[in-house]
Amino acid sequence: MAANTDKRDLSTIPVGSLGIIPLSSCKNLGDKVDFYLVKWRAERENEHKDSLAFQGYMRDTYILKASTPRFGSGEGKGLIQESIRGMDLYILVDVTNYSLTYTVCGNENHMSPDDHYQDLKRIIAAVEGKARKISVIMPFLYEGRQHKRSNRESLDCALALQELTRMGVDNIITFDAHDPRVQNAIPLSGFETVQPTYQFLKGLLRNVKDLQLNADHMMVISPDEGGMGRAIYMANVIGVDMGMFYKRRDYTRIVDGRNPIVAHEFLGSDVEGKDMIIVDDMISSGDSMLEVAAGLKARKARKIFVCTTFGLFTNGLDRFDKAYSEGLIDRVLTTNLVYQTPELLSREWYISCDMSKYIAYIIDTLNHDCSISDLLNPSDRINKLLTKYRNGETI
Repeated sequence: MAANTDKRDLSTIPVGSLGIIPLSSCKNLGDKVDFYLVKWRAERENEHKDSLAFQGYMRDTYILKASTPRFGSGEGKGLIQESIRGMDLYILVDVTNYSLTYTVCGNENHMSPDDHYQDLKRIIAAVEGKARKISVIMPFLYEGRQHKRSNRESLDCALALQELTRMGVDNIITFDAHDPRVQNAIPLSGFETVQPTYQFLKGLLRNVKDLQLNADHMMVISPDEGGMGRAIYMANVIGVDMGMFYKRRDYTRIVDGRNPIVAHEFLGSDVEGKDMIIVDDMISSGDSMLEVAAGLKARKARKIFVCTTFGLFTNGLDRFDKAYSEGLIDRVLTTNLVYQTPELLSREWYISCDMSKYIAYIIDTLNHDCSISDLLNPSDRINKLLTKYRNGETI
């Protein structure tokens, strides 16, 4: 991403005074986003900045005082402690942050996605319709994995999206939705799903030397048929081939809410001697990802890099430590859009891709009612990055 923010044409009048409410689950990410916004707006030259429309444009912080306290019974409420009248409001929430706890009758509970979603609704309710515009930035889409009906079952993601829009949310911004078609539940409302392809490539090229970015030495792999879209995009912008695994499942039984995988079958050209970039939306337990890596190694692939938007690691890091020590994987890249444990950040094989600047760009641009199409499709930015790497320049 370009370091010079003045290249963005943001001379238009803001939609309203900017306000950010990062819930406790997103505090670290929210602080970083606020840092960029404060810095950019202090440096930005604008001939109208002294006009009434730009009142409060430059501030020490755009984060508003808000909290979601709980009673001893475990019940909660949303509390906003300063005026939000007429504001362009952005609420950030990480529904996967299990590190936060609350007390129920003296017993400690870890917050679940349901708890975070309820807190989000409490803050929206506390706004009382006084904001000019409400946008929710929810990197991991709540219940996004329950996106379609296979049996007689609930469609939780669709219900949540409809509920948020009924409460007055104008725009929902998420990252790498498991299935973007969930937006069909709210066809008249704003819904953006953002791909972190640029940040993956930047993190990989910054930390790994001597990669040969051509079809003879590299391939992009989709670990299943559902992720082909993101793999095709990455392969096309790099200029390499794509391969795909599909999962053979046992549909006669259900384990942990899903049909267990019997085997991974590969479709694609020869991978021998090539570096592999496996790209997916998330690492949950990591079983599928490591099985795909093992399948590629069995086919004599060279280095294997895993790029996923969300690193949940629900079964811990031990199996990834083992895979790294055995040479099965070389690097794992995930974003800081969800909670990262100190143990994960300390791992030699792990590369964290910071998305705070990207989110700040999105907020800053939308606040000026400008197009974010170049942020949603960063192919030009990626091409410049690849050119720099090929020319031996520092990333």
